[in-house]
Amino acid sequence: MTFYYQGAAILAPFTITSNEPTYETDTVSLVKQRASQGAQRWEMTFSTMGSADTEAQMLVSAITNLTTSATLIMPQIPSVVAGNTSSVSLVINANAAAGVSAVTIVNDGTLKQGSFIKFSNSDKVYMVTADAVAGTVAVSIYPRLRTAVTTSDMMRTGDSALFTYYRDINSLKGLTYSDGLLSNSGTITLIEAV
Repeated sequence: MTFYYQGAAILAPFTITSNEPTYETDTVSLVKQRASQGAQRWEMTFSTMGSADTEAQMLVSAITNLTTSATLIMPQIPSVVAGNTSSVSLVINANAAAGVSAVTIVNDGTLKQGSFIKFSNSDKVYMVTADAVAGTVAVSIYPRLRTAVTTSDMMRTGDSALFTYYRDINSLKGLTYSDGLLSNSGTITLIEAV
């Protein structure tokens, strides 16, 4: 399965990271305590394969629109995609409040642990933390639901789970040419726009 950034194929190795600041301290009696504010975002790092068809678009995207967000299809784990049989748009069966870690849906197939999903009322991407089989099921998600969902919203899976991002301005580059033929945009880091 190939995923694309600005029309160019994303190359392996490809990194998807969950950035959830967690703080740790030791008490006087040496008990470890950990705390988190509950904020989380996904970050991706990858390189692309340039071609004559994509190199101009890659150069333009590296130097323009630094203050606007964009979207791409959220890359999925290949072994997870192979096991998923659910539709790409699933009905939410019961309202769910912000802060919960499961959403009840009507599932028409199997939605595998590790699937990236999103809800139609939000740009936030979530990950399924346990397999969900056909029927009316509570789908466990990570992180906790950031925005409440209702029965008028939908759960998006597969190619319908779009990742809304900003480019990391600390890793901006242009294009590098090798032998005057191959172009490389270097390492690209995308940060979820939450």
